[in-house]
Amino acid sequence: MTGDALLSVRGSTLVDRNGTTVVLRGFGLGGWMNMENFITGYPANEEAHRRSVRRVLGERRYHLFFDRFLEYFFTEEDARYIASLGLNLVRLPINYRHFEDDMRPFEIDESGFRHLDRVVDLCARHGIYTIIDLHALPGYQNQHWHSDNPTHRALLWQHKHFQDRTVHLWEAIARRYRGNPWVAGYNPINEPADPSEEMIMPFYARLYEAIRAHDPDHVIFLEGNRYSQDFHIFGEPWENVVYTNHDYALPGFVDGGPYPGVSRGTYVDREVLEETFRRRSAYMLERGLHVWVGEFGPVYTGDPEADAMRYRVLRDQLEIYRRYGASWAVWLYKDIGLQGVACAAPDSAWMRRVEPMLRKKARLGADSWGGTEEGITEVMGPIRELFAREFPDYAPFPFGAPRDIQELVRHILLSEPMVEEFAELFRGVTDEEIDTLMRSFLFENCRIRTPLAEVLAEHSGTAAHGR
Repeated sequence: MTGDALLSVRGSTLVDRNGTTVVLRGFGLGGWMNMENFITGYPANEEAHRRSVRRVLGERRYHLFFDRFLEYFFTEEDARYIASLGLNLVRLPINYRHFEDDMRPFEIDESGFRHLDRVVDLCARHGIYTIIDLHALPGYQNQHWHSDNPTHRALLWQHKHFQDRTVHLWEAIARRYRGNPWVAGYNPINEPADPSEEMIMPFYARLYEAIRAHDPDHVIFLEGNRYSQDFHIFGEPWENVVYTNHDYALPGFVDGGPYPGVSRGTYVDREVLEETFRRRSAYMLERGLHVWVGEFGPVYTGDPEADAMRYRVLRDQLEIYRRYGASWAVWLYKDIGLQGVACAAPDSAWMRRVEPMLRKKARLGADSWGGTEEGITEVMGPIRELFAREFPDYAPFPFGAPRDIQELVRHILLSEPMVEEFAELFRGVTDEEIDTLMRSFLFENCRIRTPLAEVLAEHSGTAAHGR
């Protein structure tokens, strides 16, 4: 590792210690040290999934099950492949539970760093920067499953205890990676959603000071409120900070329409994509700051015509980011087929094992991100009609009544009963079978979504930036 690689903010750009401009372009490693249901197939939230697997497998095999998963999901072959595309960034989402037990608050578990250290070092070996992203915080920083939240309440903002634990964890992370030149920086809170808008800025200030006390050099990447979209409460920019939005496009969602065309009642073409990016980036653009789009990217349906349209959405977004000099991390690198560039093969041991549950989840629309309610319209329709009739002005934070209903019914009410069913798929597995199941996620056993890889390689900027 060379210390010259250490990044800092200079006006509207990121530069290394030689003063060379660096634009970060790469992937988010979702589903790894922070698991998400659509990425590997389980229902509901990660904690519930882990608890049910422990009950079925017992303590020893439970640890083997998840350790093999963490080991095989990202190896040197993955880092080598990402570098081969001309990309130079992996955003590393992590769950606080790897580093602290709820029953032993403020006790840092050093073993939680084993795989994080390993992947940071693997990426550095191939000239790839990493951003450490706290994706699931104690008490839950937002209302959805990807913060490992089994409810629809973000309790982080209401309890100082959870905030104290978050600060304590970031102090440990900052001490550990201080001076590491290939860690691009720290992303303290993924998709914060403070309904009151009163706690987020004081808490950001507290985190900023706590990190700076232990690591004065690394860039800090701060996201807007309401899932990285709202910056109106931010004041003057802070030193060596990049402000980051998430820029998912309507035609790229699982229920997206044609492009150009109408999705969720809104017409979207390339001009609208740029207007949306500019609106979400207004705080940064108006102040001449660097922009990092921390998440974006379509989901893919398997239908060639529909997916070709989605690649067009992606190309247009990448071209917009290039023109504005924005860094980016597409969501995501690896999964079981919805969004990743590397996907577990349909005939792999893992996919054969979980296929019955994938069918049931699809039928019930249990994955908020990867499924629709098409199979349960007779349930969802009357509920929506009831709310429209009885509570016409009800607009709960963050996205209104329709999304609240979706979360409560599909992701919680219909998903929780499936948690135990999913775990039962693994009852009686041997150590060897666990190893075989998890080898499904090794790079050499995955299928590559070649059109996606080609689009990303085209926009890697290797020639222009030498990275």
